[in-house]
Amino acid sequence: MSVMQLIALTGGIAAGKSTIARRLAELGAVHIDADSLAREAVLPDTPALSQIVDRFGTHVLGPDGMLDRQGLAQIVFRDQGALGDLNAIVHPAVRELTARRIAEAEAADPDAVVVYDVPLLAEGGEVRPFDLVVVAEAHPEVQLHRLMTIRGMSRDDASARIASQASNEERRAIADVLIDTGGSEEETLAQVDELWLRLTAEATAAR
Repeated sequence: MSVMQLIALTGGIAAGKSTIARRLAELGAVHIDADSLAREAVLPDTPALSQIVDRFGTHVLGPDGMLDRQGLAQIVFRDQGALGDLNAIVHPAVRELTARRIAEAEAADPDAVVVYDVPLLAEGGEVRPFDLVVVAEAHPEVQLHRLMTIRGMSRDDASARIASQASNEERRAIADVLIDTGGSEEETLAQVDELWLRLTAEATAAR
């Protein structure tokens, strides 16, 4: 019997989620990135972009007809009502694209391990029934250091970004597997490899 496994991967900003996702893809998982789908959902000529323009006006478009994401962010993050309107447009479009990508992955390989990379899972933005929820976790000071040294952010900006997201405690509450990314990359990858062995063993047992 073929059984696709649908894994949610989440974690805070600069918590090492991308390293985990990359390793799982190298090992054979199908990686679906919620952020990429959110960008795809609002490309020119999509219904979602038309709805955004109807709600916010043509000034949210760049000269090339693409959505000015930074400009729109400045509008909605000062106005909870506007943010709610934007989410009501974008979230259904992303869910539709996600369902399509998952179905395509299962059609291509009924035994696929599909990793849905979704940053805001703990914030309540995704209710899909997952077989496993994997959380990437680093201490907030580690996240701060990464944001300041790798992304060039100020300490205040980095702190604000971290504070705007769910806490480590909130993510732990939904985690089936916790991967500590605060150490070396080799230590993180070793934990991912161990997870992969678990997933493949469970898939074999289910057949």
